[in-house]
Amino acid sequence: MPFDPATLTYNDVGLIPAIAQDVDNGDVLMMAWMNAEAVAQTLRTKRVTYWSRSRQSFWIKGETSGHVQELVDMRVDCDRDCLLVRVKQTGAACHTGRRVCFYTSVVDGEEVELMSPGD
Repeated sequence: MPFDPATLTYNDVGLIPAIAQDVDNGDVLMMAWMNAEAVAQTLRTKRVTYWSRSRQSFWIKGETSGHVQELVDMRVDCDRDCLLVRVKQTGAACHTGRRVCFYTSVVDGEEVELMSPGD
């Protein structure tokens, strides 16, 4: 059955959360937002494209940093309101220079930094 991005459930401003996962090791890299056109463009180009809420424009991951996300597989959750994009990640996924955005753990009520930029 052909996939149609319009069949997804978007929030009230037309966005859907997309979680990026490293296809090689399973690391959860980051979460960002997509609109229907970003979903379609990602599927068409195999370069993961998000919607920047702050800039109100498309953001092709790695376009300026070189830290590219190449789409391997896109999965839709059971409610059709969240995406999992499984990617081949080149370089850091986080804008802080860390491999993943989820680098802070809460342990016994305290924040613990799990990795530094470049780790």
